[in-house]
Amino acid sequence: MPRPPICRRVEFLPGVTYFKPAAVPLRELEEVVLAVEELEAIRLKDKEGLEQEDCAARMGVSRPTFVRILNSARDKIADALVNGKAIRVDGGYYHLVGPKVRCRRCGHEWEPEQGGKEACPRCGSEELAGRGPGRGRCHRHGRFGEGEC
Repeated sequence: MPRPPICRRVEFLPGVTYFKPAAVPLRELEEVVLAVEELEAIRLKDKEGLEQEDCAARMGVSRPTFVRILNSARDKIADALVNGKAIRVDGGYYHLVGPKVRCRRCGHEWEPEQGGKEACPRCGSEELAGRGPGRGRCHRHGRFGEGEC
């Protein structure tokens, strides 16, 4: 019996979760479901241009696991584009992490360095809002953890 996948760290949730070909009614379309962590892999590698090793570290997985996630995402996107299918971003094994500090004055977000200053690097304000230690609820298992769900 295979072991269950660990929760992947995701720094971004999309505002739009459905894409479809224009001028084709939704009821006539097949759809491909892209997991949230697959979208994150595409974002890190293809949009931000990071190396696979860096992407894997940011998601909290091994490099081979990252490559499998990325290849699965690219295969699903290619299938949708070539065959005229809709893409729905939904589900997966992930927990949301990201910038741990946000400036209440200017809205700037950053991940503080250990021992770093307790003020916004952009505007100098000390009015900060934190997101905790980078832990979030696993959206598959419903438990809190740092990728160990």
